[in-house]
Amino acid sequence: MSVGSEIEEGTRLQPRFDAAGTIPCITVDAETGEVLMVAYMNREALDQTIRTGLATYYSRSRRKLWVKGEESGFVQRVQELRVDCDQDCLLLKVSVKGGASCHVGYRSCFYRRLKPGPSGDLEFVEAAKVFDPKKVYRQGS
Repeated sequence: MSVGSEIEEGTRLQPRFDAAGTIPCITVDAETGEVLMVAYMNREALDQTIRTGLATYYSRSRRKLWVKGEESGFVQRVQELRVDCDQDCLLLKVSVKGGASCHVGYRSCFYRRLKPGPSGDLEFVEAAKVFDPKKVYRQGS
């Protein structure tokens, strides 16, 4: 098998990290298929996710690993990890303890949509927050 076909159709995980050493990761609810969030992983985060079964990401802004739910308690347990055809994007299917994934307090980070028409206005598709972030996160985090 050539390198391209090995990546595209082989049976070994060979993630293709970008120049910054990260790979995008789409996270969905394993039960419903709802998209919960998009984040990034570096090699260490991916290895830790595989080893522990807990979704671990790399914060590009804070330049450090974070286990989803380490502060909030809304831990993501990985049920399945998939890789796209050219291994430059990951998909995690997770179960979420407590049901929330967004640091703003909603179940999903995708809690708004674009209103029809050219206005550029957004509307909420999730009516209520699952938790109050001020009560969950420490100040200055």
